[in-house]
Amino acid sequence: MTTYNDGMTEAQRQFVHDFQAFLSSPPADIGALRARIDGFTERFEALSPAVPRTGGLYPAVRLREGLCADVVVPPGAGPYPVLLYLHGGGWVAGSPKSHRRLAQHFAQAGYLTVNLDYRLAPEHPFPAGYDDCAFAVEWVRENAVRWNGRPERLAIGGDSAGANLAAAVAAHSGGVRAAVLIYGIYDFAGAVERGAMGIEAVARTYLAQGFSAALADPRVSPIRAVSAKFPPAFVTVGSADALLPESIAMAAALGAAGVAHESRVAPDMIHGFIQFDMLAECHRTLAAIFAFLSAHV
Repeated sequence: MTTYNDGMTEAQRQFVHDFQAFLSSPPADIGALRARIDGFTERFEALSPAVPRTGGLYPAVRLREGLCADVVVPPGAGPYPVLLYLHGGGWVAGSPKSHRRLAQHFAQAGYLTVNLDYRLAPEHPFPAGYDDCAFAVEWVRENAVRWNGRPERLAIGGDSAGANLAAAVAAHSGGVRAAVLIYGIYDFAGAVERGAMGIEAVARTYLAQGFSAALADPRVSPIRAVSAKFPPAFVTVGSADALLPESIAMAAALGAAGVAHESRVAPDMIHGFIQFDMLAECHRTLAAIFAFLSAHV
C-alpha cells in the first residue's frame, strides 16, 4: 500500500489506509457498499482541513421529477463559469453529499458548480443515469443564470463512474467547452477483460439485462465516441490506481483525434484521491485542473 508522509496526522493516514483496504475488497451487497461510502464521507469530513470558502450552497434543487442537484455558488459577485459535476460510486453508490467537499473546491476556484444526484443502479439501470446527466446539461444552460452563472461557459466533469458519464455526455452534447475526467472507465469491455477493481460485477448491475450489447455502446464506453468534436479534456489518474490503463488509453484516443487535452498521472495516488484534501497531491492536481479550465472555459 502507498505510504503518505506529507504532514498528515496519524488519523488521516489511517483513513487513507482504510480506504485502500475498502477498494481492495468492497462489499458485494449494494446496501452495504452505500453504507460504507457514507461512513467514509463522515470520517473524511471530520478529518479534513477547513471547508473551502463559497458564496452559498443550495441543496437538492429540483431539475425535474426524480432528479435534483446541489448548487454551490462561488464567492464574489460573478458572473461565473459553470461546472456540471457527476459524482463517482460505481454507478450504484455515491451522491452530492459524498462529493460535496470536492464541489466546494470547484466553487471556491470560481465555478458555479452543479453537483448532480443522478439515478443509480440497480433501481435505475442504464441508460437512466446517462439520460439524467444529458438532461442536466440542457437544464444548466437554461437555469445557470439564476445563480449568476454564464451557461455559454459550461464545463462538465466527474470522477470514476462520474468521469465515464461525463465523457459520454461530452461526446454527445454540444456546447460543453471542456471536460474534466478523473480516474474513469472509458472502455468497459477492456476493463471487464482486465478484471480491474471487480468491474464486471458492477457493470452487470449497472447494465442489467443489456450487459453484453451495452459494452460497445458509446454511451457506456465513451472512448468509442472520441472524435475531433470532443471538447478539450483534462484526464487525470493516480499512478497507484488500478484504472491507470483506462486514462492512458483515453488520453491516447484524444491525441489521435486531435483533441486539445492535458494528461496528469499523480504520483503514488490511489483511486479516490481527488476527494481527500488532506493529501498535498490532491491540491496539486486540483490546481492543474483549475488552470486547464481557466484556459478553456
